[in-house]
Amino acid sequence: MQHTHAAAAPSLRLLLQLAVASALAAGALADGPPGFTVTGRVYCDNCRAGFETNVSHSIKGATVQMECRHFETQEVKHRAEAAANEWGWYKMEVGGEHEAEICEVALVRSPEAECAEIERFRDRSRVPLTRNNGIKQDGFRYANPIAFFRKDPPPACGDIAPTTSTTTTPRTEINSF
Repeated sequence: MQHTHAAAAPSLRLLLQLAVASALAAGALADGPPGFTVTGRVYCDNCRAGFETNVSHSIKGATVQMECRHFETQEVKHRAEAAANEWGWYKMEVGGEHEAEICEVALVRSPEAECAEIERFRDRSRVPLTRNNGIKQDGFRYANPIAFFRKDPPPACGDIAPTTSTTTTPRTEINSF
């Protein structure tokens, strides 16, 4: 008889675990569709290069704003704001599904007066906030790094120019490989 009780204990434990999991899932569904966690990084583009260099640095305390606008009407449907931590990373929670909206994280404010210039169209990162896109994924979204610009690049920026040449190779040299 003890053998029957010992075998029933794991089954009872499994039944209890299933009941708790079902209750948690029902509670999550009752609150509506799950949201997203959006994270990204803010840095200072000291050299005005348009990308991170060895002279770039993170901006602690920089403020960014997520704005979701309807595709057709451009009406703002959602807005959230966050500040960057000591490594320049920010994180914000965005509730719901935003399939019919364009969501972008944009720069708002830099605490560094010498690196606070915002360049239009390079000041934002678009982030898809929908689960209805054919890709199985969790609720985390990573925005591309965005940068404030320094008005006057420091002398150290001259050191990066040779490694970031914008000259093009003539077509004849490309075809000779």
